[in-house]
Amino acid sequence: MDIIDKARLFEERKWNKLTTNDRIVASREVKALILEINELYKQTQDSSLMELMKRLTVLKKKLEKRLKGRPEI
Repeated sequence: MDIIDKARLFEERKWNKLTTNDRIVASREVKALILEINELYKQTQDSSLMELMKRLTVLKKKLEKRLKGRPEI
C-alpha cells in the first residue's frame, strides 16, 4: 500500500471515543504521513498532494487540540 492510500484510510477513520493513548498514536501517525507526502510533493509539485496534506493537517490540529485541553485562565 502506498502513502496516498494510507493517508486516505487515515482520513476515513472514526474519530469518536478515542482514548488519550489512541490520540497520541494517531497524532504521531498523521505527522509521519504529512512528512512523507511532503517529500513526494517536493518532487512532483502535484496540487492534489497539497490538498491531501491540508486535510491531514486539519485532522492533526483537532487531535492535538483535544490532547492539550483547555487553557487555564
